[in-house]
Amino acid sequence: MNEFVEPLGSRILIRKDESRQTTRGGIVLPDQAEIPTITGRVVEISLEVANDDEFPVRKYDKVLFHPKQAIPVDFESDNLLYVVPVEDVVAVFRKSTAATTAGQDDDVSAEFDEEMD
Repeated sequence: MNEFVEPLGSRILIRKDESRQTTRGGIVLPDQAEIPTITGRVVEISLEVANDDEFPVRKYDKVLFHPKQAIPVDFESDNLLYVVPVEDVVAVFRKSTAATTAGQDDDVSAEFDEEMD
């Protein structure tokens, strides 16, 4: 029998991304640096969220969330999972399918695409 975590109510289960110790500009962050938002991948959603057409988050989406109300789940030793209320999800990362219209936008979208991979 396989075990899994199923969030209840208006919550989703997120696998937190690896924390970065160095920014893109080369600044090294101290271990104690508190970052108010965290990125991660949605690994499971509750039935309430799945049936809510007004909340555009689906399984496997990359999201930005505020960890204040997030509940850590010690389910997998190598990955930290969080049960997060949907109100604490502040953004969903999407790739644009429309072509960019300005040349300067190409550099920004290429950098964003690298970050998404």
